Amino acid sequence: MAKCEEGYLCQVCGGEVEDITDSDLYLRYVIGQLDPELLHTTPERHIRCNPVLAQYIVDDRFAPVTVDGPFDKRSLDAEFVRQQESLVTRGWRRLIELASQTDVSLLDYPLPEVRARWQHPPPNNHHR
Repeated sequence: MAKCEEGYLCQVCGGEVEDITDSDLYLRYVIGQLDPELLHTTPERHIRCNPVLAQYIVDDRFAPVTVDGPFDKRSLDAEFVRQQESLVTRGWRRLIELASQTDVSLLDYPLPEVRARWQHPPPNNHHR
């Protein structure tokens, strides 16, 4: 099979990332952690192959992921964890929506607040 027909391969486990709902790359894009300009050059991973991010998905359709060590959400600030769970879970649910749609522009994949931030970036506050 030609390389372009193989799909995206996970940089962690080497397996094929077969569906957008398993894509760490697209999840990070949807939630605003990956600039659109870097989407085509950033390595892919399965969501579960990035447990530090996957632990924040809280949905009955997604088996919980736990992380041991300093990035374990159970040892982090409760408000930060709540915000991350909300954002990452909404992003994962957005991937589920996108999986069933065929006419959505790549520019419309991100969550509304991410698209708004990219369309209207904050003013540059660099001082001379």
